[in-house]
Amino acid sequence: MEWSLLLLGLGLGGAVGWGLSRWRLPPPSLAWAEMIQGLPWGCLVVDEENQLILCNPAARELLSLHRWQPEQPRLLLELVRSYELDQLIERTRSHTTPCTEEWAFYPPAGESAPLPIALRATAQRLTQGQVVVFLENRQTLVELSQARERWVTDLTHELKTPLTAMRLVAEALHQRLEPPLQTWVSRLLGELDRLIHLVHNWLEVAQGRSPVRNPTPVDVVALVQTVWQALEPLAQRKHLTLDYLGPACLWLKGDELRLYRMFCNVLDNSIKYSPPGGTIHVRITPQTVHQRVEIDVIDEGAGFPAADLPHLFERFYQGQRDAPWQESGTGLGLAIVRQIVVAHGGDVQASNHPQWGGAWLHIQLPWTAEPLPGAEPPPVKER
Repeated sequence: MEWSLLLLGLGLGGAVGWGLSRWRLPPPSLAWAEMIQGLPWGCLVVDEENQLILCNPAARELLSLHRWQPEQPRLLLELVRSYELDQLIERTRSHTTPCTEEWAFYPPAGESAPLPIALRATAQRLTQGQVVVFLENRQTLVELSQARERWVTDLTHELKTPLTAMRLVAEALHQRLEPPLQTWVSRLLGELDRLIHLVHNWLEVAQGRSPVRNPTPVDVVALVQTVWQALEPLAQRKHLTLDYLGPACLWLKGDELRLYRMFCNVLDNSIKYSPPGGTIHVRITPQTVHQRVEIDVIDEGAGFPAADLPHLFERFYQGQRDAPWQESGTGLGLAIVRQIVVAHGGDVQASNHPQWGGAWLHIQLPWTAEPLPGAEPPPVKER
């Protein structure tokens, strides 16, 4: 949809600009004007003074422009009370490439309170300061996405309790049985753990990129150590070691449970793609000037294939496996990592480390050197 709007905007942009440079109002007999009128997307054109000079029926319906008359150009802001649309047009004037904006548009209030409409607009600069804007109503997509997330949340909550109960029963059986029957229960416990982990991942996916509520002081160094201890049985199977470099402790404000899940996914991913006998490197570097903390996790595996790099943080994307020790996953791990980082106001990037050659995740989270209430002051020395 985005590319179709973009190409259409570029194709019609030259024709619209050419026509408007010769006529104040576009004659309806022109082919390009008739094409704009029949578009399924909203389309409008403003002049250098931000006066609305062209508007197709779809745009009138989306923006409730029932008062506008083609023979009476008026300021767009007088007709449409949308700060986002006005700013998009101004930003487009200083760019040679199309600009895009998404926002919730509130139509004028009628007899009842107006319901917001999720809009996406793509704007292109024309000649003589004119701008063409194509509008897409995304409300149906937003509602479908919300319904899907509610369904996933309800389903995972319903699965969480019985899976936990089944695991407790399996643990009790495991303690009472003798080999070889105990081996079968061990396999059952492993499958139950996998399902419980998948349910937790789905809950995180359903939570979306909503910002963290009620953040508390979290020692990220202690959190990394706790996660490594939980994953150490997996690391011992491949004789992997953890190499940590950074402060003895470092406090920031965040959601401890979600940060725990983030580190769990990152280190679990490093364990999966590390060769036997390798080392996983973790570097935590506080940046006082920029008020952020940089967290680097590097393994010594084959690294990310170049074709996978643009898609690593997409949901359900599974990269190529180039070695027999690399295990497959659900394709949610790194997508959840980015989701949690963004929810904390940070950023994450993936690349291959120039020194060790393995996969390199670079995470940045907001941080301040000022002491946090309820947190011990971090020591200065490094390990």
